[in-house]
Amino acid sequence: MKISTKGRYGLTIMIELGKQYGEGPIPLRKIAAENDLSEAYLEQLVGPLRNSGLVKSVRGAYGGYMLTRHPKEISAGDVIRVLEGPIQPVEGIEDEKQPQRELWVRIRDAVKNVLDTTTIEDLAKANNGETENYMYYI
Repeated sequence: MKISTKGRYGLTIMIELGKQYGEGPIPLRKIAAENDLSEAYLEQLVGPLRNSGLVKSVRGAYGGYMLTRHPKEISAGDVIRVLEGPIQPVEGIEDEKQPQRELWVRIRDAVKNVLDTTTIEDLAKANNGETENYMYYI
């Protein structure tokens, strides 16, 4: 499975919001500047995140975006599914012969497990060097 820039940058938005959870709204221009990303592109990505209920926007001079739930309640899988769609290593798993289908299902389940058990809080802390290094096996 290949994660596009949509998924990668979407996770960046969520991690930055997770790092500053409880401190009020964060402008996208700040996230873009700190991560050397295009603010216009982040604006495109935050729409689906807002529509899915993962973030909310606050208007005004001190506005920006904030998480709708605590970072420990949002998984990386939640973000990836919103921006990338279903998690599948290959298309048409059901059409494969049994040995290959079994392999693709095991790979899909392993990736899902990693994404669904890794929270935005985990990623925000890891990004700040506050947690032990995790070893993920796929």
